[in-house]
Amino acid sequence: MADDLVTRAEYKNYLGITSTNKDQEIDFLIPKVSSLVKTYCRRTFIDYYNDAKTEIFDGGFSELILKETPVVSIQDVSISTNYGQTYTKLIKYTDWIDDGDKIRSTSLGIFTKYIKGYRVIYTAGFDTVPDDLKLAVLDLVEYYSKNNSAVHVNRDIAPNITQIQYVASTSFPAHIKRILDQYVADYT
Repeated sequence: MADDLVTRAEYKNYLGITSTNKDQEIDFLIPKVSSLVKTYCRRTFIDYYNDAKTEIFDGGFSELILKETPVVSIQDVSISTNYGQTYTKLIKYTDWIDDGDKIRSTSLGIFTKYIKGYRVIYTAGFDTVPDDLKLAVLDLVEYYSKNNSAVHVNRDIAPNITQIQYVASTSFPAHIKRILDQYVADYT
């Protein structure tokens, strides 16, 4: 799955663009920026809200930390002792309980270590992209569209000459990074 976090119409409305001159550039940038934000935040936000995600774990811990949050529903937690060839359903409140974005072992104490030993099928994320995140994505699309990865310095070298300094930092612009950092998934 690869749902975009914003649409062309949202972007054009945000910037007050009415012409179709930049549609091809916008359509190119939106999926790339959406993918960049999902990679940076280590989650997809909307891709698994309606469609179930399956994750496989090896166990060896008292909890299984799910990658997508917030969890909407858990359809299945199963165990396999034959390297994921077949799975047997575990019983909620007997073998496991859900705790936010984690599945905790109850009767087992810990999830015994088995290679590909645990399968969790669940839905998670947001029905719609949160407004602050959407704003950060829109600003990031604008950043790549307008600046072409360069920062224009308002320092004149000579009359009618503007100096362009290429970005030497690997960080997002500060106002965008502040928002994205609120959504970064922490698997520890």
